[in-house]
Amino acid sequence: MEIKLAKSYGFCFGVKRAIEIAEDSKNAITMGPLIHNGEEIKRLQENFSVRTAHDMSEIGDEKRVIIRTHGITKEDLATLKASGKEIIDATCPFVTKPQDIVKEMSEQKYKIIIFGDANHPEVRGVRSYAKNGALVVLSVEELESEILGPKVALVSQTTRKISEFQKIVAYLVQHVSEVRVFNTICNATFENQDAVLDVAKESDVVVVIGGKNSSNTKQLLTIAKAHCADSYLVENETDLSAAWFEGKKVCGISAGASTPDWIIEKVIAKIREFSI
Repeated sequence: MEIKLAKSYGFCFGVKRAIEIAEDSKNAITMGPLIHNGEEIKRLQENFSVRTAHDMSEIGDEKRVIIRTHGITKEDLATLKASGKEIIDATCPFVTKPQDIVKEMSEQKYKIIIFGDANHPEVRGVRSYAKNGALVVLSVEELESEILGPKVALVSQTTRKISEFQKIVAYLVQHVSEVRVFNTICNATFENQDAVLDVAKESDVVVVIGGKNSSNTKQLLTIAKAHCADSYLVENETDLSAAWFEGKKVCGISAGASTPDWIIEKVIAKIREFSI
């Protein structure tokens, strides 16, 4: 069986940067999981004593706090600053961009719309910068019952699909007098999504490697499944099943933006064992 890697996959700039920051910091605690990959977080804890607080109450007496890649809310950041703790900011620059845009546009009286998952930490953080709140949607249908007003500013969660974002844009242009559109989907997302689409078209089984709570990884799986029905998401090599590869000729491989090379290599090695 041939194993074919997507042309673009795995760690993005923001994740690489956050991990380097965490490794350099050592003996610190992160506000929320640093990235959406449990295996890599475990490695950072074991090798660099970087622990994870899931909410503000778990930070306790820790002196050094790393802000996760996805960012935190404006309110939590203010609380940390007031506490006098050393703050190490590992927020991805592609995430701080929509935060800044939302702050500025809301101050200019635009109604803020965020295309994304309201429960995702990145979106919660971005939303907190809207002076009068923000509307978070995942589809055009969710907009149809809303009173939008004359001025709207639109941003996106950094890991969403561009085709879905374009549908939101098209609807707003038709229904609102003034629309400010800010495409805040990051380049790594574009590249990984295009690459998994290409490799899925050439494969009869696809394995996407990454955290099952990772938005960008789930988007890769959705795209792969649209072109290759036998597409699967695994967090590590133990999630693989030999039955997936029986009678298959080409296995496509992609990985989410929070997936380190050492996990990808283990998954590929296990797949090779199945195909012997």
